[in-house]
Amino acid sequence: MKGFFKKLNLQLIIGTILVLIVALAAIFAPYIAPFDPIKDANLLFSLEAPGGEFILGTDVQGRDIFSRILFGARLSLMIGIITQSINTLIGTTLGLIAGFAGGKIDALIVNLTNMMLSIPALILALAIISAIGPNIINIFIALGFTMWTWTCRVTRAQTMAVKEKTYVESARALGSSRIRIIFRHILPNILGPIVVIATLGTASAILMEASLSFLGVGVQPPNPSWGVMMSRGREHLWTAPWYIIYPGIALVITVLGLNLMGDGLRDILDPHYKTK
Repeated sequence: MKGFFKKLNLQLIIGTILVLIVALAAIFAPYIAPFDPIKDANLLFSLEAPGGEFILGTDVQGRDIFSRILFGARLSLMIGIITQSINTLIGTTLGLIAGFAGGKIDALIVNLTNMMLSIPALILALAIISAIGPNIINIFIALGFTMWTWTCRVTRAQTMAVKEKTYVESARALGSSRIRIIFRHILPNILGPIVVIATLGTASAILMEASLSFLGVGVQPPNPSWGVMMSRGREHLWTAPWYIIYPGIALVITVLGLNLMGDGLRDILDPHYKTK
């Protein structure tokens, strides 16, 4: 534990602070937001500039942008965490099986992974949502089953390296089952890279959801998605720039925080990391 704190770096600290700010804003959104993000619409206050009771201005329907950004944080974090959890589960499971079993099973999983990597994740997600329809549940399906490839590759590589270690060979000699060896001796020793990939993957999932919503096939109005807000705001870029700028800033802060946090964790959990 002492070694962990000694390795703390500026990236991890800044990233953690940014993520905590966004997470706290999402958790306490009902208490912080001055207006309801959906119901409190008043065309009399359409496209009000920032100031007064509307801290960040209003949208075209007179809804408070600050309130919508706060509740949008809830939506973005929920989608990012749930979809990346699905990706991590799929990728880790397939990677462990491929790396430990080897042979034809390994070749099959590697070929499947390469095939998935050959298709851009956004294009594949667009195709899936176009086929099953745009809503939040389908976003979980589209993103949760299309972004597991990097986790799988990293897990496979780490498993192949760890399974040759002496303590794994000793476990085999003592008659431990394959399941016990995988979950008792291999998985705990490769969790570091998986955690890093999961952190970075959460940022990618949030950005992907915003992209889908921006294109109109993700979260549907009137839900307060940052992607939807930016999509609607581009029509008023010159007359009401706050409409698109503030949701964009919220998205940048969240993705940047998660990326910095992932990079910081990588430096700490990397076995080749050395303190200066």
